[in-house]
Amino acid sequence: MKRLLAHISDRLNKIYDSRELDVVAATLCLEYLEIPQTTYYLKDKYELTSARQQMLADALNRLANGEPLQYVVGTAPFCGLQFKVDRNVLIPRPETAELIEWVTESVKSECSILDIGTGSGCIAVTLSHRLPGAKIEACDVSEDALHIASVNAELNKTSVRFYRRDILKEWDSDNKYDVIVSNPPYIADHEKQSMEKTVLDYEPHLALFVDNPDSLLFYRAIAEIGNRNLNKGGLLFLEINPLYVNEMVEMLKSTGYSNIEIRKDIFGKDRMIKADIYG
Repeated sequence: MKRLLAHISDRLNKIYDSRELDVVAATLCLEYLEIPQTTYYLKDKYELTSARQQMLADALNRLANGEPLQYVVGTAPFCGLQFKVDRNVLIPRPETAELIEWVTESVKSECSILDIGTGSGCIAVTLSHRLPGAKIEACDVSEDALHIASVNAELNKTSVRFYRRDILKEWDSDNKYDVIVSNPPYIADHEKQSMEKTVLDYEPHLALFVDNPDSLLFYRAIAEIGNRNLNKGGLLFLEINPLYVNEMVEMLKSTGYSNIEIRKDIFGKDRMIKADIYG
């Protein structure tokens, strides 16, 4: 076991600091290679099969090239649950977990929720897990993402109705909801230069970037859906770009929302917004 850990360290110590390397090594050994916990923590002698040796070699090559650990092992922990992820969906982030906390503290369990742009399904599935009495639907433009989301709903024993929609081109639903929640694409092209290479190279640009001069493009579409499909007094929760918080507030006011509230994320950035319709 010590020799295996030393090999992992030798391959990745230029990519990760010592604390990160400990997490990566544990994830590779315990989740990816399925080494028994007692063997790993006691550093007992352990020999990998030839198949496992090849798996490790492939994983180390991918990690050394900068691919995120979550994509390499195919899973990501989020809000106490485990989610399947691949390069068709974003890796769930702690800021989104904070958005979910805000939703769950603001609503009753017996409510109807729509998650727009569900991706991995992390918002819809986590809400279904925490609000077992809720009726939850989720949509996305990507069929590949919807497949992953459906797998995650089943994996975490939750009930979510998924369907495909391009909200910029079509919205034909008359369903009413108590809550609409979304973490839509909100990064402008000019922000790419300040982003981590691992994000730019591996995470889906469709879910990250607004390919339009209007940085609020998706938010305007979601606000209009809320106007049509939220029940009176219904709540809108959005993860937002801190650069456009003032524009977001003005846009929501102009489209009929009130009681608008901003929350900061764990990094002190204006990251979430809540508003109600006809409140």
